[in-house]
Amino acid sequence: MVSVIIAAHNEEAVIGRCLDALAHGGMPMQIIVSANGCTDATAEIARSRNALVVERTEPGKPGALNAAERVATSFPRVYLDADILVPPGGITALADALDDGRGIFATMPRRRVDVTGRPWPVRAYFRINQRLPVFRKGLFGRGLIVVSETGRSRFEAFPELIADDLFLDSQFVDTEKVEIGAVEVVVEAPRTTKDLVKRLVRVRRGNAEMRKAAAAESIDASVRSSDRWAWLRDVVLPHPQLALDAIAYVAITMIAGYRARSKPSGDWGRDESTRVPAQETGNTAP
Repeated sequence: MVSVIIAAHNEEAVIGRCLDALAHGGMPMQIIVSANGCTDATAEIARSRNALVVERTEPGKPGALNAAERVATSFPRVYLDADILVPPGGITALADALDDGRGIFATMPRRRVDVTGRPWPVRAYFRINQRLPVFRKGLFGRGLIVVSETGRSRFEAFPELIADDLFLDSQFVDTEKVEIGAVEVVVEAPRTTKDLVKRLVRVRRGNAEMRKAAAAESIDASVRSSDRWAWLRDVVLPHPQLALDAIAYVAITMIAGYRARSKPSGDWGRDESTRVPAQETGNTAP
């Protein structure tokens, strides 16, 4: 059995199909939905799918994750975003790939970013982004991470930081993490360029917050450094046909970076443009 933890804040539009997809997981699961600060039907929908629901009045993903950890009983531990549909057998494949003997303590699926119907700047950005080497080894940006009991023992609790996936990534060196290419999850791209910039500002703020905490030794983490030229060295130079896309990528990245630096605190909200009912996205559970 595995314990699946889903931190959910007002996810009534997507939590049902997320849980329905887990029904095809291929192994026994303890499914915990940690509903934090919800004012919608997230908890009720989760209970209707027989999930164990932990309710907290205050919003905040780190607190929600830690509340779920206190009732989780099994390993491996699965951390899943509410808007991700796990393919049939996906959890089993990811869990089976963990191997303490070989030093594999965390696994993650291959990601595919759905840019259907998005404007050209968003499509161009992700044509560069998807080819960055960091996404071959980084646990972040996928919405699904599986960690062994040995791997989970490396930290006591999630710190009060927004970048929970970057924190998990920082607990393991690259050789201790494996992408399982046979398991693919679809990540919805923001629906507008404005929404993409807002998402990137949030990511930049979260990354900066975590690097600051690591430098101050307030958390035990080895945060990967930012490779500012990977887009050119590893993507555009080997694929010169992407040069036009690179213009959009660099412009969007610079705008997001400037906004994150000029206003380092503020709305930490997620991208709401992708939180829409299944009939509007065309994505349904298997």
